[in-house]
Amino acid sequence: MEKVESFELDHRIVKAPYIRKCCLLTGEKGDKVTKFDIRFLQPNKEAFGTAAMHGLEHLLAHELRGRLEGIIDLSPMGCRTGFYLTIWGDIEPYEIKSELEFSLKEILNAKEIPAANEIQCGNYKDLSLFGAKEYTKEALKSGFSLNIYGEE
Repeated sequence: MEKVESFELDHRIVKAPYIRKCCLLTGEKGDKVTKFDIRFLQPNKEAFGTAAMHGLEHLLAHELRGRLEGIIDLSPMGCRTGFYLTIWGDIEPYEIKSELEFSLKEILNAKEIPAANEIQCGNYKDLSLFGAKEYTKEALKSGFSLNIYGEE
């Protein structure tokens, strides 16, 4: 049985916010897929409110797809401290950082959450634009490190 990569990370010693390349997978035909841990909040100390995280998920999914090619998925972490970004290719964290920060700045100007309706979302009543923007402000103020231990 394969180990779960994120279970191998010592969550007590990382320093959020950060962007971490979790893994690079190569398919049978040579296709490459990169997965990132985009950590907004300190594990075991903080957690997103669900409506704010859900809102930020919609906003980031919309904004990042307009800036990065090959996004497969942006998924919230079950622990509610960040998101996983999965993208085609062998991509480095610095390539994600600038696009993420640009997207977050755009989110601060958002007037509504994309796909916030019962047709496009399975829980459209549990979205908070205000909350998403508050977490966005904090993350931008702190800045995303490319070193999970907070040292640049």
